Amino acid sequence: MKHSIILVYITAKDKNQARAIGRALVREKYVACANIIDRINSLFFWEGNLCDGSEAALIVKTRKSLLDKVIKRVKELHTYSVPCIVALPIAGGNPDFLKWVRQETERKRKSGIKNR
Repeated sequence: MKHSIILVYITAKDKNQARAIGRALVREKYVACANIIDRINSLFFWEGNLCDGSEAALIVKTRKSLLDKVIKRVKELHTYSVPCIVALPIAGGNPDFLKWVRQETERKRKSGIKNR
């Protein structure tokens, strides 16, 4: 396959931040699609303290070749100093969907966004 397709998992402080990041990534053609999962519970240590709080998660679909650009853009838009941005390979899937992801991330940026 010419371009490997990956999933990128990103956490955000809330649904509004996740939506802003997702919209920018889709609008700028870094990703074909962004799914937002609101109100996930996260447990982690930060600066020596055990944190237990609510976040939102984004799962975005893109080409592996765009990962560095996705990471850079998310870090520019994110309020966390160390945001979670991890890439997962896709072992297989609907060939038509994977083709669509490649096509959507190869096109020039479109103006405007339409809600379904």
